[in-house]
Amino acid sequence: MYLPFAISSIPLLVVSVASTRDVDVAIVGGGLSGLAAAKDIAKSGKTFAILEARDRVGGRVLNAHLSNGEVQELGAEFVGPTQDRVLSLTAQLGLTTYPTYTTGKSILYRNGTVNPYDADLATGGLPPVGSEAQAELVSFITELDRLASELDVHAPWKHANAPMWDGMTLKSFVESRMSLQDSLLLFETATRSILSTETAEPSLLYMLSYIAAAGNETNAGTITRLIGSKGAAQDSRINGGTQLLATRLAERLGAANIFLNSPVREVKLKGDRYIVRSDRMEVSAKHVVIAMSPPMAGRISYDPLLPAGRDQLTQRMPMGSIGKAIAIYPKPWWRKLGFNGQVQSDTGVIRATFDNTPANESFGAIMGFIEADEMRALDGAPQTEINRLVTEDLVKYFGPQAANVSQILIQRWDLEEYSRGGPVAYCPPGILTKYGPFLRNPAARIHFAGTETSSYWTGFMDGAIRSGERAAAEIIADF
Repeated sequence: MYLPFAISSIPLLVVSVASTRDVDVAIVGGGLSGLAAAKDIAKSGKTFAILEARDRVGGRVLNAHLSNGEVQELGAEFVGPTQDRVLSLTAQLGLTTYPTYTTGKSILYRNGTVNPYDADLATGGLPPVGSEAQAELVSFITELDRLASELDVHAPWKHANAPMWDGMTLKSFVESRMSLQDSLLLFETATRSILSTETAEPSLLYMLSYIAAAGNETNAGTITRLIGSKGAAQDSRINGGTQLLATRLAERLGAANIFLNSPVREVKLKGDRYIVRSDRMEVSAKHVVIAMSPPMAGRISYDPLLPAGRDQLTQRMPMGSIGKAIAIYPKPWWRKLGFNGQVQSDTGVIRATFDNTPANESFGAIMGFIEADEMRALDGAPQTEINRLVTEDLVKYFGPQAANVSQILIQRWDLEEYSRGGPVAYCPPGILTKYGPFLRNPAARIHFAGTETSSYWTGFMDGAIRSGERAAAEIIADF
């Protein structure tokens, strides 16, 4: 039985209607990066206006309100150690976290067989493949971490080997180091989980920079921190759903300063002021923050034109392809069977899953990522077909009880008009070394935010918040 659900059905803001607004800073995008920029702009005593294309704040952070009154996250949902900015904001907004469920065995579904195993990466738990494949995988991960540790996280393109690493795909490097099918499968599955791409799509340098970013100023990034749960990127979740970060922050910033349903079409310099034109209104500002992914920012018309390097960057950074499927059950019955809800699979539309049950266990939920080629293949499929395929996968992984689903949520970020994919825009070969500086470099008084521009936790909520705070600091220093 598949029941409807409401996306962000709780009213967020009462939007003021106005035709023009004069402010110090115009912020394009009401996701976490734009809201974080506004937070610090407001703290400095400057005025601002946020123009958001959607009818809600949050961007790629989105809650679904279920028919039972509970919440599930259709976008970003996990937080973990070294993600200092998102954890700090969580506390400031009076929100609390609870640990991702990891008790019990994980499952490797390989060649049509369910293989349960203990999966604590912190203690060396690896999927049950042969010892040679495990050794090959560990050796490769160790090499990736070592190479990533050599990068300057603020400018990875400056490394002496950057041109060589940026000149090859991640796939070509993987295949030069690993030859066993099991180790290749596990790493390819990890890549889909991290970037929502196939290994043939990003450059090696981009992957190394992404690994390097999975830490903070005192903790080097590692691939284990990217893919792990306990003590890693998927360590915890926020009670009430992660979109509360956006809605509560927006409430503090004030409804009068946030304009929804306002996709920006043009940013034009007129005298010493920028005129930011949306479908609803115009904003005149001294500074502008473009708090969007590079490919979406490239759809705005700029006068004068942005530097050629910035425009070339926006033409060449595609979004990953990602969707989420969340199966709702009356109870988390798999826990009594000794499973923690986490799966890695060599087949299916959902090949990586997590237990998404809330802390109060009022119902059970298993979330599966639909990623890269699997997502692209389903972009045009009816939701009923995706529901059927997801249910079939869950039955393969967990047994016949998985068919007794009461509700399935499907979110295809590829089809979102103002996202067109996720979780992040990535760099194919040859892009980061040529155009990397244009990710963050301001163009006169136009400043760029978005998780793609963050030195730490690129692609995560923490990176989005860091990027907004950095853009705000640039502006405050220039006033």
